[in-house]
Amino acid sequence: MIELHLIGIGTGNPDHLTLQAIKALNAADLILIPRKGETKADLAELRRSICADVLTNPASRVAEFDLPVRDAMNPSYREGVDNWHEAIAAVWKDTILAEIGREGRVALLVWGDPSLYDSTLRIAQRVSRTLPLSVHVVAGITSLQVLTAAHAIPLNEVGEPFIVTTGRQLRDHGWPLGVDTVAVMLDGDCSFHAIASDGVAIWWGAYLGMENELLIAGPLSEVSDRIVAAREKARARYGWIMDIYILRRA
Repeated sequence: MIELHLIGIGTGNPDHLTLQAIKALNAADLILIPRKGETKADLAELRRSICADVLTNPASRVAEFDLPVRDAMNPSYREGVDNWHEAIAAVWKDTILAEIGREGRVALLVWGDPSLYDSTLRIAQRVSRTLPLSVHVVAGITSLQVLTAAHAIPLNEVGEPFIVTTGRQLRDHGWPLGVDTVAVMLDGDCSFHAIASDGVAIWWGAYLGMENELLIAGPLSEVSDRIVAAREKARARYGWIMDIYILRRA
């Protein structure tokens, strides 16, 4: 039986690693580090640095693997994601079997937390269909928490709800009903342009927790162009970008 420990590592600041995460890493027989290609090589390097800083168990082995790429040309978004997850599950399984066989304790470092807009738990479920394993989660600090901390704002108004959604949902369906605060993740197209900006404030952040962190906040009508420009400049410089933002109606 494989014990698979999914360890949330926060958004890029090694100080965000919890004591529970450090203990779980040092208890692992195998630590898996995904590689996402040359343009995101610094993400793998961050994971390597975390292991170098906190790993004290000489018996813990580190193995890297190349993460399959989703077919963005598939006209069915859901089918494309399903096929992608299946390919990732196969790579996980093959790597585990090649490194330690069918028994042992495996740790996988997960950006942010496995519970929030992350597919790691779903992929682990696919692996369990052909490789017996038990799944354990070590919670990590989410990008949403780091964003609110960076801007020193509460996520919700007093006694009011909020919703977490994606750029695709905001773009295709507009402002969610029943809430005045919307946190938007996985937005590659600056979908805040799809909504009326009057009376809306935005708090935006990219590379949260990292040395190259970017933050912009203000009335959406005044800062949206600044965000687009900063985003394009950063993507051109680093080859990738991960950002998140909160919208709030007055």
